Amino acid sequence: MARWAVGDVQGCCDELEQLLARIRFSSDRDRLWLVGDLVNRGPASLAVLRLVRSLGDNATSVLGNHDLHLLAVALAGAKLRRSDTLSEILAAADRDALLEWLLLRPVAHFEPAYSDLLLHAGVMPQWSTAQTLQLAAEVERSLRDSPRALLATMYGDQPDHWQARLAGLDRLRFTINVLTRLRFCTADGRVDFKQKGKPDSAPSPWLPWFRVAGRASGAQRIVFGHWSALGFYSGHGVLGIDTGCVWGGALTAVNLDDPEAPPVSVPSRQPRSIEE
Repeated sequence: MARWAVGDVQGCCDELEQLLARIRFSSDRDRLWLVGDLVNRGPASLAVLRLVRSLGDNATSVLGNHDLHLLAVALAGAKLRRSDTLSEILAAADRDALLEWLLLRPVAHFEPAYSDLLLHAGVMPQWSTAQTLQLAAEVERSLRDSPRALLATMYGDQPDHWQARLAGLDRLRFTINVLTRLRFCTADGRVDFKQKGKPDSAPSPWLPWFRVAGRASGAQRIVFGHWSALGFYSGHGVLGIDTGCVWGGALTAVNLDDPEAPPVSVPSRQPRSIEE
């Protein structure tokens, strides 16, 4: 058995199928960990959802910001954006089954036997792995129990400073934003979701979240995506694997159980573009 982690697919189903063939993935033997953003911007989001769902318990995918946006459009009346490619899912005969499956995906996944934490974007420097999972569980319960209420109010960049006393929708929104949108923050817990450039592009005191000294989650390797400008990144106790497939880059898989194995990538079939 091998555990393979795969970066942001974003509707690039041809590339995903090619990558699974390239790594000789066996759905009755291997495990697939996906960093989220299965859908949107790419041409075949419906096919991606159907494929990953068909793998059953052999695939673990966390929710990314685009996955949550799909749920918000379908279940809470959020508006489609000009760049969205979600209409095929919304019109599909099996949309309800796919949306129900997606709604039950975690926003963070941890298996103590491996000591790998899987999430889409990042964690606050102050959050231990245990606290990250606790906050993620609060979001997951809210998605199960009152999805429309949460999805209708999750948009927005406020609050922008972590405080343990945050409560209610402010706490849930902040947690969602960090786990699915974070790139840069400050050591004292402020966040900025507007900056999307390379790790060294932000002015002081902003830092890539994983470079903050003394990060409380440092004991675990964190596997994440979301940051195509970062590309493949291994260091500071993290593994970043968003190599920008939907932007004309590549789709990348990493064998999590073999630290000596190089990443495996297939080139994108999408036109090269600059991330919005």
